[in-house]
Amino acid sequence: MASNSMTPRFVSRLTRDTLALILAGGRGSRLKELTRWRAKPSVHFGGKFRIVDFPLSNCVNSGIRSIGVLTQYKAHSLIKHIQQGWSFLRGEFGEFVEMLPAQQRISETAWYSGTADAIFQNLDILRSHEPSYVLVLAGDHVYKMDYGPMIALHVESGADMTVGCLEVDLEQAKEFGVMSVDANNKVIEFSEKPDSPAPIPGRDDVALASMGIYVFNSGFLYEQLIQDANKNDSSHDFGKDVIPSVIEQHKVMAYPFRDPQTGQQAYWRDVGTVDAFWKANLELIGVTPELNLYDSQWPIWTYQEQLPPAKFVFDDDGRRGMAVDSMVSGGCIISGATVRHSLLFSHVTVNDFAEVYDSVVLPDVVIGERCRIRKAVLDKGCSVPPGMVIGEDPEEDAKRFYVSEKGVVLVTPDMLGQDRHHVQ
Repeated sequence: MASNSMTPRFVSRLTRDTLALILAGGRGSRLKELTRWRAKPSVHFGGKFRIVDFPLSNCVNSGIRSIGVLTQYKAHSLIKHIQQGWSFLRGEFGEFVEMLPAQQRISETAWYSGTADAIFQNLDILRSHEPSYVLVLAGDHVYKMDYGPMIALHVESGADMTVGCLEVDLEQAKEFGVMSVDANNKVIEFSEKPDSPAPIPGRDDVALASMGIYVFNSGFLYEQLIQDANKNDSSHDFGKDVIPSVIEQHKVMAYPFRDPQTGQQAYWRDVGTVDAFWKANLELIGVTPELNLYDSQWPIWTYQEQLPPAKFVFDDDGRRGMAVDSMVSGGCIISGATVRHSLLFSHVTVNDFAEVYDSVVLPDVVIGERCRIRKAVLDKGCSVPPGMVIGEDPEEDAKRFYVSEKGVVLVTPDMLGQDRHHVQ
């Protein structure tokens, strides 16, 4: 790359000319009842955030302030969250977060049928913004990433398309779209969930897996979307259709996503299963977690209701309000109860003599007196009756709740017989 290619002025010019599109219409069915009433990008994460806050914050922190969010599946809570938390951008300066729901712009029956089709159906809106580059992002992954260097590499290399990639071990790579690259990271082949992933040059233990992050020259993207839309045998998906079709004729580059400080694989989580969701949340309460939510240089923005501080009351033997090795959000009251190695979202009440261990408790949950909760995820709005035991007897839990492969118990208001389908 040219010596001046990564100067702040160079990168900031490129990010100003970039339109980001966040694909946030995913159903997220592997999260089971957590996505029964909300899209996966709208699922709560990290004590006060929603998953979609991570790509949105990455954009703003990277200097990309022209952002479209494409929604489809049960999008009300997602739209409400973005309206409440992301309305601070100033339209008169060309800054915006636009909602782009599936709205039958092409035909009266056309919902988004794939990732490429979702953007194709909004092609007139994209053109009206006149971006030089289009950054396509998945709305359902948790990570911190400066997109500026990736866009700079895309421009400097003369690529038509650049794909953000993770370095993953060969066994894990079987679950991803895998890029085969040459010594300069030019993509020469793409395989969707291959049985034998191709390792990267010079290594025999890792492969390059697509993150679902793409940078396009805008004109090139429009051409490819139109061509794909005219193919009757296409599923209209970037990974399955668009990338394989452009590799031979056009220049596609891979961009390995690494930690800028260490050069090692950077933090990135797909929290698409109950086990992964539980694990990623509880990772945050470690002494030095990989994902630093306290990083003032790269803040994660969100909307949060104005709430009083967390409160811990009673200090009697056997009835002591306490939380150890835990994160507790605003508005919580720990009343004579014990919370250990757990993450509590906003406005959670834990009543006398209750015990909560190794659990993720979403907002507005009330845990009754003398409850014992172990290795659980309690969905928003749950009211756990006094004395209920969760997470100690897998057979009993399975009769009432969802129990994951690794023994995490997911509890929702519906499972408790509480008609709270409006809770999002």
